[in-house]
Amino acid sequence: MSKRELYGVGDIVKLKSGGPDMTVKELLTNIADQPSGSYRCQWFAGKKLDNGIFPHESLVKVESES
Repeated sequence: MSKRELYGVGDIVKLKSGGPDMTVKELLTNIADQPSGSYRCQWFAGKKLDNGIFPHESLVKVESES
């Protein structure tokens, strides 16, 4: 994986193509325990908690409005 800022557990991200804000649940690693470049994220779809795995390149960090 190239040098880039990794998202941390609890960071709020969204897909570059749009969609709901998602919370990073886990940074996935390879067998050598190195970051794989993919994240397991979770979000609410109505009242249902949903999750999925997304590559780093497809995500952008959501900046807080505070």
